[in-house]
Formats: sequence, structure tokens, C-alpha cells
Amino acid sequence: MALAVLLAAVVVAALLLRGGADERSRQPPAPRAAAAKPVELPRGGRRLLPDRRIVAFYGAPQSEELGELGIGSPASAARRLERQARAYAQPSRPVLPAMELIAVTAAAHPGEGGRYSTRQDDAVIERYLRAARRAKALLVLDIQPGRSDFYTEATRLERWLAEPDVGLALDPEWRMAPDQVPGKVIGSVDAREVNAVSAWLAGIVERNKLPQKLLLIHQFTDDMVDDTQLRERPQLAMVLNADGFGSQELKRVKYHAFTASPRPFFHTGFKLFYREDTDLMRPREVLRLRPPPDVVVYE
Repeated sequence: MALAVLLAAVVVAALLLRGGADERSRQPPAPRAAAAKPVELPRGGRRLLPDRRIVAFYGAPQSEELGELGIGSPASAARRLERQARAYAQPSRPVLPAMELIAVTAAAHPGEGGRYSTRQDDAVIERYLRAARRAKALLVLDIQPGRSDFYTEATRLERWLAEPDVGLALDPEWRMAPDQVPGKVIGSVDAREVNAVSAWLAGIVERNKLPQKLLLIHQFTDDMVDDTQLRERPQLAMVLNADGFGSQELKRVKYHAFTASPRPFFHTGFKLFYREDTDLMRPREVLRLRPPPDVVVYE
């Protein structure tokens, strides 16, 4: 009798264990840890151009003469920028505003290290980055190197350029030779220096898995930069920006001359000056340019 009771208990235990196993087999598998979502640009996406059109204010807070961005607080500049950018929005191509802050400003005097340029304080860059983020805009750090060089000044800004919403602008008009003084001559840069900067910047994008980053190169004269020797970097949205103020006709002629050069991987930019331009072009007139500019900068 005792043996029969023992055998029955063993059978019941086996059935219970098998039932538990069957129940576990019917449970859905535990979810895997979700993959980290790729970092996106302000207002979404990971590609800048040609997905969006960028409209920027240029300047620095040290003087209103440096451009529109320096007029008023960063927050007030962001609000004016939003209103200006809205006029460029199209159903097929949304607009992304950008604040182009002069991070290195050319100077008429040697200054520290004899560089003929001054560097923006980190606190100022931080203030404009916070304002750009509140406005869901890009921050673009512009370099006027004086007697320094673009690579030296760009690498000093690495902590900022490692951010997904911070781009870089090079201003060769203010890139001086060792015996030149800003404001006395028009500067220039060779392709090797620009290629070194673009390779370094593309490396930052790769290492940090960042979205496409803006590299804007201002072009005031044909010989300011030898664009035929510049290298393509898929990690960067590379833009040659037609700079300089004047009449509408003069600006159209310069833009068409610059965009006619053979550089298929470059996007186009166009700069406008609220004060210096004669009969400032309206947004609809800018968009009639052929090709319509990918980037529009207001100073």
C-alpha cells in the first residue's frame, strides 16, 4: 500500500513538472534590449542636404557690426531667425534654421600669440548652443583665423564639434599669410588645408556615429580657395557659399559664376547682407536662382 502511494506521488510530481515546462514553453521569449536609437538632427533625420534647406544668421555678440546674430540676446536672434527662415519653407523641402557664430574673429592687431585673431569664450559658445537647441536649430562655428590656420583653430573646437547639432564654417577671406594683416588684404586658403580639416571633421562624425555635419566654406573671390582640388567627404554636407555684398545683379552674376565650376559633390550657398546689399533680395527672388541655394546666410 505504501509503495502504491509512493508511486502515485512520483507520477503526480512528474506531471506537474512537465506541465510547468509546457507552460514556460508557451510564454513569449523575453524581449531583447532595444538597440540605441541613432542620434538625429534638430527637427529629425540624419541627413542635412539635400533633405532640408538651411537658413542662417551670422555674427557674434561682441559687435552688431559683425552680423545679425549678434544683435540682441541669443534667444531674440533665434526668434528673428525663425521668422526669416519660414519664408523659405516648401512642402517638398523643410527649413532648418542655423546660428552661425563667429568662434574665431580676425583682428587688426597681433594679440595673443601674434595670431591676429581672437577666440570666443567657451561660455559664449555654450550660451548660443543652448539657444540653438531651444529653437531646434543648428549651431555653426565660424573661423576667421587671421595668421593662425583653419586646422589649428578647428581642432581647438573639438568638444563642440563632437556634438550632433554643431557644424563648422571656414572663412578664407580672413586666412592671412605670415606677413599679412586682416582688413588690409583679402585672404585665401589652399585645398590641402581644407582637405585636412574636412578629413578630421569626417572622422569625428564616424567615431561618434553622428548625423551628417555641415561644413560651410565662404567664397568671396574665384581664387580664394581652389575648389577643384577639394575632397568629397560623405559624412559632411559640404557647401561653397557665395559671399560678398552688392547689387542684386552683381550678386546673381557672382553666384552663377561660382556654381558653374565643376564640383558635383558640393552644395550651394548664398549670403545676404541686411545693411550692405543694394535692394535686398526677397526670399522668393533667392529661390529663383538656378540652382536654388541649399544654404542661405544673412549677415
